[in-house]
Amino acid sequence: MSKYLTFGELMLRLKSPGRERFLQSPSLEATFGGGEANVAVSLANYGLNAEFLSVIPSNDIGQAAIGELRRFNVGTDKIIRSEGRMGIYYLETGANQRPSKVIYDRAYSAFSLFKPEGYDWDAIYEDVKWLHISGITPAISEETKDASIIAVKEAKKRGITVSLDLNYRKNLWKYGVDAKEVMKELTSYSDIIIANEEDCQKSLGLKCESNVTGGSLDREDYKRLSDSLLEQYPNVKKVAITLRESKSADINFWAAALNNGEEFIVSRKYEMYDIVDRVGGGDSFAGGLIYGLNELSGDKEALEFAVAASCLKHTIDGDFNRVSIEEVRKLAEGDGSGRVQR
Repeated sequence: MSKYLTFGELMLRLKSPGRERFLQSPSLEATFGGGEANVAVSLANYGLNAEFLSVIPSNDIGQAAIGELRRFNVGTDKIIRSEGRMGIYYLETGANQRPSKVIYDRAYSAFSLFKPEGYDWDAIYEDVKWLHISGITPAISEETKDASIIAVKEAKKRGITVSLDLNYRKNLWKYGVDAKEVMKELTSYSDIIIANEEDCQKSLGLKCESNVTGGSLDREDYKRLSDSLLEQYPNVKKVAITLRESKSADINFWAAALNNGEEFIVSRKYEMYDIVDRVGGGDSFAGGLIYGLNELSGDKEALEFAVAASCLKHTIDGDFNRVSIEEVRKLAEGDGSGRVQR
């Protein structure tokens, strides 16, 4: 069976309980997460043969992280064990007008320090049909930046489809390299681009006039934005742009658009009034889109599946989207009543 590979850092996630401030009470909830790992979990949940490529420390915390992925049927054979520490992120969940906060503690992690020449791409890409990577990985360190560029180049040599979530994180680009320089090169080797308006601006220098902070979005702006991306990067076949209208930490309106060069498709919009956890929402969209583009009948169906999958993720605590195909399809087909299933 052809495999779907995601490449990135798996982190220890330490979250304040409920909606408390950091260390308001003397405890933090410990789980695992990370953009590319989240996508792998979604793909495995949908029955695809998903594998995760990373570097994880050779200690008990690293072993627990690998065990968590295995619990979701994600392939871990390509994970490299190395000396070093586990990357960590701290999460404080917002409420109403108080936004959520993320603090990264990833410097000098085993993944960030691993030399690019340590990856055996012939072995890594055996039986792989799809590579998913994000802009988070090259932002971590010089080493992960070089490895990311090599990864997409080696994938294209082998005819592997590459999806890239631009995922701009201003708090990670700290080692003296311009994000645009790196992300433009990665985009030039990618087939599918996933982004929001800020990602396109900060990663590729493309402009969008919509005022997302004010909660209003003009879909024509997104058509122009995606048209511009397709024009500048002729290798890119499809651009998916998420459309989030942020009213508060608890209330978001959620949709997405897909431009395949022939038509501009806009999904149904979901009004989410009681968000449980929005971290991983974009990753659940990416996982749903990859599944849909490979398993469903067309781009419209793939887009609707991805948006519904991400909507459901906003109801689930933790990084991983713990939903089935049937649950996503039911919502995509219009059943969002939330009635008890008996």
